[in-house]
Amino acid sequence: MSKIKLTFILMLTLITLQGCATAIVTGAATGVSVLHDRRTTGAVIDDQGIEFKASHAFFNNKTIYDQSHINVTSYNGIVLVTGETLTNELKQQITAEIKRIPKVRRVHNELLIAAPSALPSRSSDAWITSKIKAKLTTDMAIDPFFIKVVTEHGVVYLMGLVSHAEADRVVSIVSSSAGVQRVVKIFEYTD
Repeated sequence: MSKIKLTFILMLTLITLQGCATAIVTGAATGVSVLHDRRTTGAVIDDQGIEFKASHAFFNNKTIYDQSHINVTSYNGIVLVTGETLTNELKQQITAEIKRIPKVRRVHNELLIAAPSALPSRSSDAWITSKIKAKLTTDMAIDPFFIKVVTEHGVVYLMGLVSHAEADRVVSIVSSSAGVQRVVKIFEYTD
C-alpha cells in the first residue's frame, strides 16, 4: 500500500512541476486508480458516463443551465448533486433528469436554493478539498483511492466503498481540517 501512495505523491509532484507531462501522468494516474479501485472497471466507466450525461443534459436545458451551478459526482452508481439553483422546482427537475440516466442507483440532491455561487466561494471549496486529499494521502491507515471528496460551501461530502473503521478514520481527519463546516458521509460499507 505504501508503494502506491508514494507513486501517487510522485505523480502529483510531476503534475505540478511539468505542465507538458500532465496528460501522460494523468493518464497513468487514471490507469493506476482504476486498477486499484474497489469498484469494478465497469462501475468506474459507468460513473464517468453518468457524470457526462448529467452535465450534457443540464447544458442542453437552458432553464437549468442559466439558473443553476451544478456539480454532479457519481460513485458506484450513487450520485451526489451539489451547487445552487434558484427554485425548488428546478431542484426537483434536476433530480428527475439524473434519475433518467441508466445505471443511477440513488441520488443525493444537496443543491441549495440560492443564486449560483461566485468564484471566490468555489475556490475556497477547492482549497479545502485539496488540503483534505493531501492529508488522506499522507495517512498510512487510509488509501486515498477509496475516498472521493467533494466540498461545497464548506460542507465536505465523502463517497467511497470503505469499511466502518476506514470511514471513522476519514471523518476524524476531515473534521479536524480548517474550513470544514460539516461532514456528510455517503459511503457504501464493505463490512
